[in-house]
Amino acid sequence: MARWIYGVGGFLVILSFYFFLFYSVRAFNITPDRPSASFTAPDYRFVLVTEEIDNDYWRLVEKGAREAATKYNVSLEYTGPKQANLEEHIKTIEMAAASKPDGIMAQGLNQDVSATIINHVTEKGIPFLTVDTDAPDSKRVAYVGTDNYYAGFLAGQALLKDTIDEVKVGIITGRFDSANQKLRVEGFKDAIKYSDRVDVVAIDASQITRIQAAEKTYEMIKAHPEINAFYGTSALDAIGIVQVLESIGMTDQVYVIGFDVLPETMQLLKDGKLEATVEQKPYEMGYNAVELMIQIIEGEDVSTYHHTKTEVLRKKDLKQLERTTPGGIKLP
Repeated sequence: MARWIYGVGGFLVILSFYFFLFYSVRAFNITPDRPSASFTAPDYRFVLVTEEIDNDYWRLVEKGAREAATKYNVSLEYTGPKQANLEEHIKTIEMAAASKPDGIMAQGLNQDVSATIINHVTEKGIPFLTVDTDAPDSKRVAYVGTDNYYAGFLAGQALLKDTIDEVKVGIITGRFDSANQKLRVEGFKDAIKYSDRVDVVAIDASQITRIQAAEKTYEMIKAHPEINAFYGTSALDAIGIVQVLESIGMTDQVYVIGFDVLPETMQLLKDGKLEATVEQKPYEMGYNAVELMIQIIEGEDVSTYHHTKTEVLRKKDLKQLERTTPGGIKLP
């Protein structure tokens, strides 16, 4: 009798649990993970490795890449270090390669490590595209991005056009070991080298942070009070430069040209605190990189260099930029 009672009790407990589970699932609208009837498996899987994952510039590269990925039915993973760090960047590329994607898109790194890591990836049969910064001595299949030497040359020409009399220039660059930053400095110097009124008197690195850009600017002004122009070669440099000039009341006395079209940069341009900036096309870099990677995988012949447009913007150009920017940049 006792065994029968325990059996019935156990049955009722199980039945109660079943009804509880059934109605809980209905109440919370929980459904098993099943492929949607309209789900289509992606044709390819690509990884975009950024220099710094939350950097506004690289978010625009990501935006372009994602729009192209959606159009062409590609799965895209966006990853990278939280802050610019060469060792972390290398590890991220290695992890991406270990996941065996159909293609990897990333910056070329400094000359000492670019060929090693990129060649290691390509030897695994994974095509590697360099984006924003090239690594021409490696086995990368192609480069998509700015002609960085030409961009620096344009900056130098702009300074010559916009200034008169003697100009003493301080350069704040992102990193001394970055190939694209080196080219931007080299192009700038070549543009001004035949001028007898413009000289570069100091150069220092910001490590691609506005805080260090500001610190290096302040130190440079203290050491070289004759400086009356600054050139910032990475996206945050001009912002840090202007911050210091504002704090010491020298905004109207010093010419500043920077790089990229971040919202803060555009506000400084609008306010007249920044004279010019070199506009790159990060959205197009991302979009074109995905298209090019597909062409490579499908066996099409592609050229090695795919340079996106570069130009110098001044305050008068803001309205035109707002109308023509596909990356969705919100101007002030």
